[in-house]
Amino acid sequence: MDIFYNPNGIGDVLIVPLADGNRYDITYENFGDVTKITEKGTIAGYNIFQASSYFDLKDTGKITMTENLLNQMKETFRQNNLNDPLDFDLSPKFVVGYVNEKSTHENADKLSVCQVDTGDERLQIVCGAPNVAAGQKVVVAKVGAVMPSGFKIKPTELRGVPSNGMICSQKELGLPNAPKEKGIYVLDDRFTTGEPFEF
Repeated sequence: MDIFYNPNGIGDVLIVPLADGNRYDITYENFGDVTKITEKGTIAGYNIFQASSYFDLKDTGKITMTENLLNQMKETFRQNNLNDPLDFDLSPKFVVGYVNEKSTHENADKLSVCQVDTGDERLQIVCGAPNVAAGQKVVVAKVGAVMPSGFKIKPTELRGVPSNGMICSQKELGLPNAPKEKGIYVLDDRFTTGEPFEF
């Protein structure tokens, strides 16, 4: 998961988004330096003010939550008398996958149903890229990943077939010099199935 810190732009505030908010029925509750943001009864995130006094923040902008930062956040909550459990999934959301099988979607000629090995699990992903094929190493955005565009990957169904994740193109990953042609990013053998994909 990603958190955000931009002291020059918005001040000494750590932003911890947990859900896609639509800005309706939002309530705010303050616990010292921590503001808890709730939307329709679900925790949408936290804003932690005076963040530099609680966290050892060496980076700015988008920051990947680590065990160390999570422990600092738990201590921040304790100091500000907020008892919310912090059981975030910190496993990598962009990983190298291996396409074990590819079959034609039964209800859509231009869609493929892929069985993808991500190291710790096998995912069924519906893919519309013309160049996807069995035997490829690819970049997989797992459920919970947030794309550079802000789009969050969720379990879905495409034309009646379940899909859990996305096989990514260079353009979708926001990589520089991404080709204009449509198609997924096929990786070479330097990459290991299941390892995090850093970009």
